[in-house]
Amino acid sequence: MPLIRPFAGLRPVPERVEDVVAPPYDVLNSAEARERVLGKPMSFLHISKAEIDLPEGTDPYNPAVYARAAENLQKLINDGILIREDQPRYYVYRLKMGDIVQTGLVAAASVKHYDTNRIRKHEFTRPAKENDRVAQIEALNAQTGPVLLAYKSDDEIDSLLNQVAEGEPLYDLIADDGIGHIFWVVEDQEITDKLSVGFDAMEGIYIADGHHRSASASRVAKTAGGTADDMSHYFLSVIFPHKQMKIFDYNRVVTDLNGLSKDKFISKVKENFSCKKESASVKPEKPNEFGMYIDGEWYRLNINPELVSDDPVARLDVSLLANNLLDPVLNIIDPRTDSRIDFVGGIRGLQGLEKRVDSGEMAVAFSMYATSMDDLMLVADANEVMPPKSTWFEPKLADGLVSHVLD
Repeated sequence: MPLIRPFAGLRPVPERVEDVVAPPYDVLNSAEARERVLGKPMSFLHISKAEIDLPEGTDPYNPAVYARAAENLQKLINDGILIREDQPRYYVYRLKMGDIVQTGLVAAASVKHYDTNRIRKHEFTRPAKENDRVAQIEALNAQTGPVLLAYKSDDEIDSLLNQVAEGEPLYDLIADDGIGHIFWVVEDQEITDKLSVGFDAMEGIYIADGHHRSASASRVAKTAGGTADDMSHYFLSVIFPHKQMKIFDYNRVVTDLNGLSKDKFISKVKENFSCKKESASVKPEKPNEFGMYIDGEWYRLNINPELVSDDPVARLDVSLLANNLLDPVLNIIDPRTDSRIDFVGGIRGLQGLEKRVDSGEMAVAFSMYATSMDDLMLVADANEVMPPKSTWFEPKLADGLVSHVLD
């Protein structure tokens, strides 16, 4: 069974792509999505977040939401806004955000190889979010949100993708957030075959973002029946070379000091970290270093070297902070469920941390050094799971450029 395969994508006609393309469903809440679609009746948010077309306050998990999503998708098809490819294709997708340029392959990835961990995971999933994506896929008979995957950079594969990207793109647009999205159809059968063979020779590929989408695709495949060769046993994915992918820091803010005074709290921090007050904000410059913002002041923390292990999970900075400060000092035992901690993507900058603390909403903030793709792959190869909120990928994939229909 191939690791990936071409598929007959459902995509916008070129002259309507800017009307259709939308941010990923999970980066906007319902209120933000309602605002985004004003004057945009073709926006893919009408499919990915269809509660915006129902009365305010509608539960996003209400069956009526999935039914409306299916109606909205069918309307775009009936109106000729979305068209189905006449044969299975690969696509090349380039993202641009400032100096960051990523060129990857859009393909259907095998559920069988996901189930056997050849498509490797590094996060737990939550049942409610899985159930939501299952209901969405079943209502639409399609996967509309791509899973972000990574492959270990390969010169031959990279060259093939760049060769396609030398041609005229099908789409070339800049979204509302300034991110460039460039999209090519792979029409050369020789390149298609070489891509299939090249990926099938890989030991594994890695989920970067989209664990719930891939897990839900696996569940849908099990209920669909048929064989592992059926298109219902594949899921929509975009696969980038790992060296091009950018992980931003995923920072932490905490509501209180667990009953400690500031001086007592800092004294306890110093049991496991060196702690130096700084005159400017602290963005960590290397692994095992952290910034801490409290009471209008920044500190640079470095963990005591003897506390760093070789274990692929325990050595992560997010683990070191959790195991040596958040848990023993602040009594945050499970960051997944503790309401006293929140997480701030590094794309918001250190000012985002200062604002949360200065407002009095939070008592202390921690800036992190970003997890590396090599660390992510080591964890996945070990069949281990990262702590929650270990990675924040930018730029984000767009919804609506292409969907994978299951028949």
